[in-house]
Amino acid sequence: MQHYHAILTAPFASAKLGIRMQGAALCSLDFVAPEVDDLPAENPDAANVVQQLMRYFSDPAYVFSMPLACAGTPFQRRVWQALREVPVGQPCRYGDLARRLSSGPRAVGGACRANPVPIVVPCHRVVSATGLGGYSGVTQGLSTELEIKRWLLDHERS
Repeated sequence: MQHYHAILTAPFASAKLGIRMQGAALCSLDFVAPEVDDLPAENPDAANVVQQLMRYFSDPAYVFSMPLACAGTPFQRRVWQALREVPVGQPCRYGDLARRLSSGPRAVGGACRANPVPIVVPCHRVVSATGLGGYSGVTQGLSTELEIKRWLLDHERS
């Protein structure tokens, strides 16, 4: 298992959140198996990420304000920035976001799939023209990832 600076029980029962830091910045937020033990934050920066995630889970309108260290291509970074501008409770479609970025829906989907910090960079707010769409690379069936996406969208609609 990867080294995490904290592991947090999330309100969705299907996974926990593994937090990895690069210095003071969040570099990865992974879904880990629910049977993995929680790990208290190893340092104040990881504690800040945990605190902000907990605030989001209690208030879906909470705006994250933590430094990020996300490795990605220039296009992926453009998509991730655009995702942070999608309003809470107002999902957009892959095609609509693609048009805004002068790109294609599949390219936007690929950038969403590569997002190293889901929830903080809210790729769950992008849906397909015909339904839920994918999440973390999973596009169909009964999966932890799609269950989490549904939970996040429902949480933000409340």
